[in-house]
Amino acid sequence: MKPSPCFHSIIEVIGNTPMVELHRIVAERSLQGRILAKCEYMSPGFSKKDRIALEMLREARRTGDLKPGQTVVELTSGNTGTGLAICCKALGHPFVAVMSKGNTIERAHMMRALGADVVLVDQAPHSPPNQVSGEDLALVEQRTREILQERGAFRADQFNLMGNVLAHEYTGREIWEQSEGQVTVFVDFTGTGGSYCGIMRYLRQQNPSIRGYLIEPATAPALAGGDVTQQSHKIQGGGYSMCDLRLLDKSLVHAYLRVSDDEVIACARLLACEEGLFGGFSSGANLAGALQVLAGPEQGETVAMLVCDSGLKYLSTDLYQ
Repeated sequence: MKPSPCFHSIIEVIGNTPMVELHRIVAERSLQGRILAKCEYMSPGFSKKDRIALEMLREARRTGDLKPGQTVVELTSGNTGTGLAICCKALGHPFVAVMSKGNTIERAHMMRALGADVVLVDQAPHSPPNQVSGEDLALVEQRTREILQERGAFRADQFNLMGNVLAHEYTGREIWEQSEGQVTVFVDFTGTGGSYCGIMRYLRQQNPSIRGYLIEPATAPALAGGDVTQQSHKIQGGGYSMCDLRLLDKSLVHAYLRVSDDEVIACARLLACEEGLFGGFSSGANLAGALQVLAGPEQGETVAMLVCDSGLKYLSTDLYQ
């Protein structure tokens, strides 16, 4: 194999992640079809969020919304903040990450190591540790707005900036090309809606019959219109019971899936021990969803999913204990 060239900057290696077929997991369950896992944890910040961090900054610099040397601020569960820390340093912008104390401490340590100023926000009363609810997120949002005013900063708002979706159209193109156009189904755990919509927009342009399934926590199926019985769950980085996701185009959703904490943990461990893919909670959610559809309405199809981030960011949780 020909080695890659020497790159000028770390941001040049973001994206173009490998894709791996999950032969063992599918065969051991006697399922008909294929699951293709896109290894987003192999980006420099160990997550899919590196892509959106770079695209949001590039777009803001192009339009003039982000001035040279201006401070960048964003609320984060840790992955977007890590991507922004890397990209801001490369592009010459100070970066402030605002994160709930319900997220794993590994993420805060990593962002600080990459040069970010990390502001940790106390959780709402009675919120369990290592779990972030919609109420916790609201507190982080409030503190983020305060810091924006204090520092005259630009907000890399992953819930609203279209750079989030545009970045993942490139992911969709990679999935299409790496699968040689054989993908027929895509599943994704809901966070901001950016990865789902960006990937599905590109895939639907190539094949309008491709079906997309959006995954939610079993206790908080807000987008599907179900009863939210418990906002707190273990799947960090999404499932916030937010029904008004600006970036989510519901016309791209064929159906919704629900996954429990136990399913997610079991599937994350399965990815690691059976396929050597060391992902986090959302990666387990994606595998759980892929197995659901392959065992049900999508038998015999080729299902694509993301391994969103690295399991190294969850060693302080019970995910791999």
